[in-house]
Amino acid sequence: MPRLFTALEVPRDAALSLSLLRGGLPGARWIDVENYHLTLRFFGDVEGHVADEIVNALDRVHRPSFQITLSGVGAFGGKKPHSIWAGVTASPDLFALQAEIDRIAARLGLPSDARKFSPHVTLARLRNTSPDAVAMYLSARGNFATMPFKVGRFVLMSSRDSVGGGPYVVEEAWPLGADIRSPSLMASPSDASRSIR
Repeated sequence: MPRLFTALEVPRDAALSLSLLRGGLPGARWIDVENYHLTLRFFGDVEGHVADEIVNALDRVHRPSFQITLSGVGAFGGKKPHSIWAGVTASPDLFALQAEIDRIAARLGLPSDARKFSPHVTLARLRNTSPDAVAMYLSARGNFATMPFKVGRFVLMSSRDSVGGGPYVVEEAWPLGADIRSPSLMASPSDASRSIR
């Protein structure tokens, strides 16, 4: 049973910029560069027929392409930090896309996500890392930012046999800024449904 979520991919240049943030923090398990992504909506472990319904519903999403910039770094977990992330500058188009996918999930009867959408790219998972060490790491990298990049599609990803951090597989992709899907970018819905199972 695959663990599914929708996401935006991080292009190579931005991923290389993010990779420069690796290191200098005891207890950090750094995410592999090829696994960087921005989660839009987590669906969790779903049965094959539910995966089919998700794919079919996402086929109807038609949104414009847009630009985003990764900017700033932070940590989740407060006094018990558990992950380091890179932030995203505010983007109305990003939030509109995420909200539409969230509404689709609700219509399909999928459990709601208890966490408020906070766009970010996870850089590292932390284990027994002191808040002071995290604060020092963040203060030294507070001016981080990438060049803006265009978001031309969103994807459905799966994660198997993992406790977080990948490996992730793109199961299906949908273009932004177009009225029809490009067969060269992705499998047909029926192919994708078979591959997700």
